[in-house]
Amino acid sequence: MRASLHRRFTAPLAVLAASSFLLVGCSGGADPNDPNAGGGAGDVGTADGVVNVYGTINGDEATLLEKSWADWEKANDIDIKYTGDKEFEKQIGIKVQGGDTPDLAIFPQPGLLADTVASGKVQELPADALANVKEGWSEDWQKYGQVDGTQYGAPLMASVKGYVWYSPAKFAEWGVEVPKTYDDLVAVSKTIQEKTGSAPWCAGFNSGEASGWPGTDWIEDLVLREAGPDAYDKWVAGDTEFTDPDIKAAFDSVGTILQDPSMVNAGYGDVKSINSTAFGDVATNVANGSCALTHQASFFEGFLTAANNADGKPATVAEDGDVWAFLTPPMAEGDPAAVTGGGEFVAAFSNDDDTAKVQAYLASADWANSRVSLGGVISANKGLDPANAGSDLLKSAVEILQGTDTTFRFDGSDLMPKSVGSDSFWKGMVDWIDGTDTDSVLEEIQAGYTS
Repeated sequence: MRASLHRRFTAPLAVLAASSFLLVGCSGGADPNDPNAGGGAGDVGTADGVVNVYGTINGDEATLLEKSWADWEKANDIDIKYTGDKEFEKQIGIKVQGGDTPDLAIFPQPGLLADTVASGKVQELPADALANVKEGWSEDWQKYGQVDGTQYGAPLMASVKGYVWYSPAKFAEWGVEVPKTYDDLVAVSKTIQEKTGSAPWCAGFNSGEASGWPGTDWIEDLVLREAGPDAYDKWVAGDTEFTDPDIKAAFDSVGTILQDPSMVNAGYGDVKSINSTAFGDVATNVANGSCALTHQASFFEGFLTAANNADGKPATVAEDGDVWAFLTPPMAEGDPAAVTGGGEFVAAFSNDDDTAKVQAYLASADWANSRVSLGGVISANKGLDPANAGSDLLKSAVEILQGTDTTFRFDGSDLMPKSVGSDSFWKGMVDWIDGTDTDSVLEEIQAGYTS
């Protein structure tokens, strides 16, 4: 979703790293404040001091977003009006077809951005925004916002996926260490199960219309680690089908945990309860110690700090705290660090001066440092000071994103066409957890390419 970082998340204010959604009123009729409402999105807009921005981010996270640009708004005499919509992925297409487009949209998936660019309504990045993108972002991040070599989207925020969250104190009590390989992870899980007599893992795939996305993150982690970055790239590009042995092998590896009733679903039920458990709700059991392990992105820290530990106090996330995290380990000890992640991209439907100024600012290191310093999120902008990140975990995540030795790959489902990445892949993961055999699920997901 996601998890690009913001496409699927709902959380309270204390949930610093969680992204959430609230329908503020932009998915209905044309916005009377939008100078382009009802007209073609490619028309030249009139700079009137108002720039409408539409995205998935909402609630408390939207409050921080608006705070991040507040000083810049005043200095530049531009009013940025933000609207968040939990149905963005569906509504953006409807808006484009109906001519009810915002000035700027924050896309949570490069694949969805590419689909929208095909409408002919998305503007190429203006000069100042393009300059900021080239200065602040790696070539890989630039490419995620491109379609056929043309830059349409400017990177915004980011997340590091594939963290396994655990209790350092409990690990010491059980006599287990952070695993160095995936086989070690499975072995540690079995040891915990034997020592506690209960399932060590908890997971939640429920996320409304986006249910299933946490499972796609699992599969992507294993494809990258088992088959390698080249195979991952071919799979994401659609050159390798889901029915390929490499992809099935990733499902089998994930299944050693998620489909084993002795491994899941700690505190929530059996394997099938994964589908009925909201992805953020598992933070409760991880924080209070009734769930030993869960797999989730860097944003999950905010859900944990909003939950209580076993003593009824707010949980702490630190190496010596209630909860800490390690990256899903490689298949063999010594393999290069491989990380999946996500992010958002800002694209324009208007080309007036005010819109161009806002888009350029959001692509800058100045904005990245402003937003990250407010807590809960990170960015891959090269001009971001890691010290501005709100916690040790987020600081380490920034360093991973900026590290030259890290093999980074963008969330695969976010790069795939919408009919697969945010449709058949999500649905396939739900069916897989419900008990549909792997071969049938892989065929079902692959069929999304022809739907």
